[in-house]
Amino acid sequence: MRRPIIAANWKMNCTVSQAHELVSAFKGLVKDVTGVDIVLAPPFTSLVEVAQLTAGTDIALAAQNMYWEESGAYTGEISPLMLKDIGCSYIIIGHSERRAYFGETDDTVNKKLKAALHYGLNPIVCVGETLAQREAGEPTQVVGAQLQGGLAGLTPAQVNKAVIAYEPVWAIGTGKTATTEQANEVHSFIRQQLNAGFGEATAQAVRIQYGGSVKPDNVDELMAQPDIDGALVGGAGLKADSFARIVKFED
Repeated sequence: MRRPIIAANWKMNCTVSQAHELVSAFKGLVKDVTGVDIVLAPPFTSLVEVAQLTAGTDIALAAQNMYWEESGAYTGEISPLMLKDIGCSYIIIGHSERRAYFGETDDTVNKKLKAALHYGLNPIVCVGETLAQREAGEPTQVVGAQLQGGLAGLTPAQVNKAVIAYEPVWAIGTGKTATTEQANEVHSFIRQQLNAGFGEATAQAVRIQYGGSVKPDNVDELMAQPDIDGALVGGAGLKADSFARIVKFED
């Protein structure tokens, strides 16, 4: 039985004071939650504050991005060593917004993934198709290529430490959500690809999240699907009560 993982990606939202207010309210709402991995991914400026606020709780800290080198002349970048040093245990890699706006490719995803694993960070690797690709009947081809490129050169033991987040690009921030059948169909495909590339044990062990307008009113149905192991939450993760309800999903 795979342990569910629910993560909130705050994106470019929340000042340090706003982060303090949000986390202070949220952690009280989920203090009795068990059996679920809870992850918060604030912007870089709030990581230390959130790390301090969640110390001694079961809430894990994630960064939204990183560079693959440990140090060097890379102005504006943050290294995996720096993130590990301040208490991050997860890292989001290859989010569709990073791919669309900042030139992320399957190759850079692969480099970041290998660096994250080297420094003991658990990668949340994002894959997903655009609306045009879905309408062209290509979601599995796109996702399959992203998996193949992103996970290239990894061993089954390394892949076991990763979380895959399926986020149909057309459902991110749009209010649209893939039907439970659409979501689970791609999750099942991802598991089949993991089986083909890394073996059945790895395919059954790796957790696959759904990301794309996850809200309190649809999380229960999504989480009831056999191949959906969690959620990567955007806007609903910026409100303590709504994210707490998602964490407390009923399957």
